[in-house]
Amino acid sequence: MTSLDASSISVARRWSMLAASVAAQAGASVAINGPAFLIPQLQDDRGLSLAQAGTVAAAPIAGVMLTLFLWGLVVDRIGERAVLLAGLGGTTLLGIVATMVHGTLPLVVVLFLVGMFAACTGSASGRIVVGWFPPQRRGLAMGIRQMAQPLGVAIAAATIAVVADRVSVSAALWIPVVATALACLSVLVLVIDPPRPAPTDALTANPYRADHFLARVHGVSVLLVVPQFLVWTYSLTWLVQHRHWSAAAAGALVAGTHVLGALGRIGVGQLSDMVGSRVRPLRWVAIAAAVTMGLLALTEPLAVAVVLMVVASTVTVADNGLAFTSVAERAGSYWSGRALGVQNTAQYLTAAAVAPIAGLAITHWGYAATYALAAVCPVVALPLVPRRDATSAE
Repeated sequence: MTSLDASSISVARRWSMLAASVAAQAGASVAINGPAFLIPQLQDDRGLSLAQAGTVAAAPIAGVMLTLFLWGLVVDRIGERAVLLAGLGGTTLLGIVATMVHGTLPLVVVLFLVGMFAACTGSASGRIVVGWFPPQRRGLAMGIRQMAQPLGVAIAAATIAVVADRVSVSAALWIPVVATALACLSVLVLVIDPPRPAPTDALTANPYRADHFLARVHGVSVLLVVPQFLVWTYSLTWLVQHRHWSAAAAGALVAGTHVLGALGRIGVGQLSDMVGSRVRPLRWVAIAAAVTMGLLALTEPLAVAVVLMVVASTVTVADNGLAFTSVAERAGSYWSGRALGVQNTAQYLTAAAVAPIAGLAITHWGYAATYALAAVCPVVALPLVPRRDATSAE
């Protein structure tokens, strides 16, 4: 626990810690999502089937889902800095091991362990934002922090497949090692644990028992993940197979939508600071997601559907920072780690289910019907959005 308070550090130091938080989340994102870009070379170089290569790619994600809540529990006990250093340090060391193994099963095991350690950033780096930034800046700061995940995916997409193709799979696995090592160094140099008030019965009480605010925000986030991951997962396939785009053109457009999605998170976070509320913009995002997905379903055979897909890719990710800020603010210093762990775990589990279920829906009913079904989720989410922002536990 630090003796500093939020007003005792400079603005530059506060933003440098945000930069370290972004680096931590982005580095972990490279480690978690990077193996997916090895699938072609795992098939060509190591003779793996698509199912085997997909298992390798999914291994770190499985590790993340298993440990997100546990990392949150540790954050609430010992603080953010120690957790980030331990988690990112472990991710780096295990990443080095991953570059040395060649058998499929050993690689799956090591990448599973990589995911377990990389999950630390989901609970710890968000608390750094809420702990050091004043309420009127938290929306923007958390929006910047939440752009780290698509930034990490973009870094992995731009580097790992190329290195794997031109050099080797083992060489490509050094990219997440470098990313997490640099992130760990930035945490070591820049991050200080956010201040926490002396524990009281009110501060340490379980916020889930006090009201339903956190449960409702978790529910909204889970429902909004469905259209988000539907668009993220199948937009390239839709463009190539049904719109007859080239793979290069479709890939460029999809990459651009990730950038727009990251910027959208920042913009919505800034909007929440301007209106002084997280839940009002969260409701607006849910409405926009329902309308956009509905229009995408109606226009799916038409050229305008491509534009709507880009809009949907931006809108459906915009809620992420708002929900995380709301959860951290409501849970307070002594429960935010666990609450963010629950938030992340619920979203990851839902995202994991979207791809196979949506794949079946597309196969049997087509893209338009699947988009229409996804539009129902934000409609259902609307009444779950809390009517007003909860008072922070601090």
